[in-house]
Parts: sequence; C-alpha cells; structure tokens
Amino acid sequence: MLKYRRILLKLSGESLAGEDGYGISPAMLDRYAEEIRQVLELGAEIALVIGGGNIFRGMSAAAENMDRVQADQMGMLATVINALALQDALERKGIFTRLMSAIKMEQVAEPFIRRRAIRHLEKGRVVIFGAGTGNPYFTTDTAASLRAIEIEADVIIKGTRVDGVYDSDPEKNPAAEMYSNISYQDVLTKNLRVMDLTAITLCRENLLPLVVMNMNIENNFSRLVTGETVGTLVHRGADSD
Repeated sequence: MLKYRRILLKLSGESLAGEDGYGISPAMLDRYAEEIRQVLELGAEIALVIGGGNIFRGMSAAAENMDRVQADQMGMLATVINALALQDALERKGIFTRLMSAIKMEQVAEPFIRRRAIRHLEKGRVVIFGAGTGNPYFTTDTAASLRAIEIEADVIIKGTRVDGVYDSDPEKNPAAEMYSNISYQDVLTKNLRVMDLTAITLCRENLLPLVVMNMNIENNFSRLVTGETVGTLVHRGADSD
C-alpha cells in the first residue's frame, strides 16, 4: 500500500553530475531512472523538478557582476537540458513521459498547463517540469513547491546526497545530528537551509509535507513511498525531535 500516491520529486542539478561534480553522468541518470521506474510500477504518480547547478548557477554568475535576470534565465535553460537528459533516460526504460516548460519552447517541450499536467499524471506518465517558475529571482526549490501545490501532490520528496535534515552540514561536521521529523517553523527558526524561504513558506501555508532523503541509496525512494521511515519529514506541526 502506498503512503504517498501523487509525488513531486525534486532533484538537484548537481546530483546528475555524480562524482565529476559537473556535467551529466550517464550512470546517475540511469540510477535515478531505475528508482523512478520502481516507484511508478507500485502505482504512484510522479512529477519531477530538477535544478541546473551542474551546468550553470545563476546566483554565482550574478555574484560575478552578470545581470541577475540574464543569469537566472541561463539557469532556467540549464534545467531544461537536465530535464531532457532525464526524459531520455526514463524513456529508455519504457516509461511514458511529458516535459513541460515554464518558458515557451514548443519544439522541445509542452507549455506548462496545470490541468494538462494533472491529466498526464492520471494517465501514468511521468511529468518533468523544466525552466523553474519561468521567472528570475525564484529557485527550483520554489518551483518544486509551487508545482506540487498546483498538481495537488501528496508530498514533496527532495532527493539529496545526505540522509535527511541535520542541525549542521553533515559533510563538514561529522558530529551533526539528523532530525527524524521537524516543523517548518523550526526549519526557519534554526536556518537549516532545507529549501529556500519562499519554498518553505509555500509548503507551510498549504499544509504540504516535505521529506528530505538520500536519493543515492538504492531503493530509498520506493521504501519511503511504501511507508518505511526514510529521511526527515518536515511538517506543519509545532514540535520536532
């Protein structure tokens, strides 16, 4: 039995780079596509949002005096490149997909239309949302929260390279402690940087749960969807442990 039926999976662009740290790793594409295939076969409906940091980071470029709007637009195009790569990996496994872009590019992707996206999900297609929100100054975290709300997802699952939400960066602090669950308010108060402020606020105001988990551990995705305790649950409640 599925704990979550309609899922918005958020992946970072960096996760596609694998050990190289940049570009797109065919091995990582295949691994993620296989994880998604397994969950899809369980009967879940899956939508995806992926970042573009492995190709271009708009904020980093803006810090080097590039115009922020121009830099963010380049970042949006980077997410479409990643989305196309992931679409190809999924379709090689026999999965029907649709790529929907927040920026018009009809030769490459469908325009984002909420009702059409929901219909694709109902028909068993994996929907990949590219180009963020289509607007500068908004991250792909915010795009994931927004799209999850629009498609009435049961949960956002943020696939990362760490096991969940920690009180400090576990890659820098070996003594960092992981939360099994935590409220959105505590995330904001403790400045835990799970997602950006706008994304967290959208989730909190719309009572949308978020799970942060390690996407690089085999079968974590399917274990979570079928009800096992995996990663950290971020929720509306007032208390954390």
